[in-house]
Amino acid sequence: MTTIADRLAAAQHRIAQAAQKCARSPEQIRLLAVSKTKPVADIIEAYQAGQRCFGENYVQEGAFKIIALKHDYPDIEWHFIGPLQSNKTNLVAQHFDWMHTVARDKIAQRLNEQRPSGMAPLNVCIQINISDEATKSGIPAAQMLPLAQCISSLHHLTLRGLMAIPTATTDCALQLQEFTELQQLFATLKQAYPTVDTLSMGMSNDLDMAITCGSTLVRIGSAIFGERDYSI
Repeated sequence: MTTIADRLAAAQHRIAQAAQKCARSPEQIRLLAVSKTKPVADIIEAYQAGQRCFGENYVQEGAFKIIALKHDYPDIEWHFIGPLQSNKTNLVAQHFDWMHTVARDKIAQRLNEQRPSGMAPLNVCIQINISDEATKSGIPAAQMLPLAQCISSLHHLTLRGLMAIPTATTDCALQLQEFTELQQLFATLKQAYPTVDTLSMGMSNDLDMAITCGSTLVRIGSAIFGERDYSI
């Protein structure tokens, strides 16, 4: 039976192979271990294997884990990667280091207002709905620059890049189309804002294509921690 450390090493190896195939350095791509629904003990096991960046989709669960671990593991970098209601922005503002799913001025403004002055600015990614699916969060590409302008004016936030969840498909042509569009949007944003350095795209089923198209951060969950139990 494989351990979390084994699966983490396998994920890093896969990232390295994908990077080498497209003549990129593996050091250019960060692995975000998605720990939603997983116990604190699993996060500690991954930490002991060298992982430092963890992603949470549920704000109250994530805040609970951050509080539980911050004393003994202060160098963990916490990323919020799920949808966020405006009445829960304070939990992200007060506890997380990164917020990947900003898609409204109102959310950005609330995060800015609620970020404690003693903390570093909250790193923010704009979520793009690249597949134009009604069931997915995010904004159309045409709204990226106006939202970026709003975020860049807020002193307790730092605009870092884009995040997207493309179509779940095995159609390589569609994957390539959506990832290439995201890559182009990222280049546009990066040219306009010097703090932009992060393209958060790619998961277990599509990370090879994502890395080929310039992803700097891939999000992997069950391939590291095992299947999730949503009954708890």
